Amino acid sequence: MAQLLFLMAGGAIAGVFGALLGLGGGILIVPLLTLGFGMPLRESIGTSLVCVIVTSSAAASVYLRRDVANLRLGMTLELFTATAAMAGGLIAFVLPDRALAVMFAALLLAVAVTMADGLRRTPPAASSEPATQERAATTPSGRAGFAESLSGPGYRVRNMGLGVAGSLLAGLVSALFGVGGGIVKVPVMNLVMGVPLRVATATSNLMIGVTASAGALVYLYRGGINPLVTAPAALGVFAGASVASRLSHRVNPHVLRILFVVVLLFTAIQMASKGLS
Repeated sequence: MAQLLFLMAGGAIAGVFGALLGLGGGILIVPLLTLGFGMPLRESIGTSLVCVIVTSSAAASVYLRRDVANLRLGMTLELFTATAAMAGGLIAFVLPDRALAVMFAALLLAVAVTMADGLRRTPPAASSEPATQERAATTPSGRAGFAESLSGPGYRVRNMGLGVAGSLLAGLVSALFGVGGGIVKVPVMNLVMGVPLRVATATSNLMIGVTASAGALVYLYRGGINPLVTAPAALGVFAGASVASRLSHRVNPHVLRILFVVVLLFTAIQMASKGLS
């Protein structure tokens, strides 16, 4: 009973971070299960993917009702992410656990450094829009029109090619590490595609559920999901994500980014220690 309660509490904390940062909670669920409960890494990843689906289900409806998420952009990028997630699930069962742990830590560190660097930059402002409009005017009409159709109020989507490449990477990352792909999607949408951080996190919450479902199918088929662990963790994640999604509009985007970096760095250190020990 104590372990079940601990799982639910850990899931709730992961759900809060997952909903606020668009990560899906897997970034904390995987270390919690592997480091805290001694579960095999692949089984932890399979459980985490289910929790990511729960986080997305709890948070996405709130963000859609508030018209924060960019549904058209999210579903366009998700076509590429879900395809890559299926391939990533197959690759995960070929790599050894230690390699997965070290790769996970390296990825988290790279994303943390990227987001920390973004803290020193000024977010895209209205003053930068004329340059964006000028580029769009000199871009072939098909590409410019498509990107324009995915833009939202106050910002313009750019670098669709890099966005698609980042979406493919996010799908692989999601299935390999059970993190929903949000650790790649949020920085790509925010820093590369010019989407405001709040919109990027909300849109990521829409996408991660579909991404995690594609990867979870592979883990379910290969017996990589433990229902006795998944059920209490998913309940906690649902509770945490439900609360956090309703409070997200009160959180400063700058604080969100700082939280993102701190969580990534801490998790990277823990996973690197496990992989190298």
